[in-house]
Amino acid sequence: MSPRSRSVNEELRRRSRERLLQAAVELVSERGYEATTLGDIADRAGSARGLVSYYFPGKRQLVQSAVHRLMHRTLEEALEREPRTEDGRERMARAIDAILGLARDQPVLMRQHMAGILQPEGFVQCPDQQRLAQLLGDTVARYGSPDAAADYPMLRALLMGAVYAALVPGVPMPIPTLRAELFKRYRLDWELGVPPDTEVPGGTYDTDLSRFFATGRPTGDQSGDRPGRQSDDQSDRLNGQSK
Repeated sequence: MSPRSRSVNEELRRRSRERLLQAAVELVSERGYEATTLGDIADRAGSARGLVSYYFPGKRQLVQSAVHRLMHRTLEEALEREPRTEDGRERMARAIDAILGLARDQPVLMRQHMAGILQPEGFVQCPDQQRLAQLLGDTVARYGSPDAAADYPMLRALLMGAVYAALVPGVPMPIPTLRAELFKRYRLDWELGVPPDTEVPGGTYDTDLSRFFATGRPTGDQSGDRPGRQSDDQSDRLNGQSK
């Protein structure tokens, strides 16, 4: 059995991390943040429990990174869905609807996310958080902002405020009301994006979030190991020990 190449080992580590992100999203959605342990996440991901700390400093960082992945990929999917468009007003409407849609469809996750970013540590600086910022900044620029660097923080603040308002226990504001206010702020026609009670062109959003996490087996792996998580995690253990 020939040893794995460096590129295959790197891909296995990346996919192991992806499984942890996916498991975090699934379990926090099902059980809530406090009832989900790092051990639960490792078990759901099929990973050794010690590997979680190899990739993430703690549960808060893992969950926030997972939610940033969900937000980044949801926004990306909304902006790039068919029919694709370069129209700045349509893209702004899609961005607003994508973030409000997460508050509607993933309330447990998004409520935890809002609570997490209000901690002293604030945002977890991860690639998905940075990509989310880039997508929102690009949306502001394409919308026609004369100063996207200044207007992007305002869009971010308005979206965060709308998500918070939609998720306040006991007195949530309706998503259509929040949408109407944001659309008024950006002078968008109600028919743009995905108005409430309408379908996304080409069908409704898939509720299976696994498409946002690349957890398949890498190509070019000729090691002879059995396919599945066990062999991947054996490689992770060895790689973790060698670091």
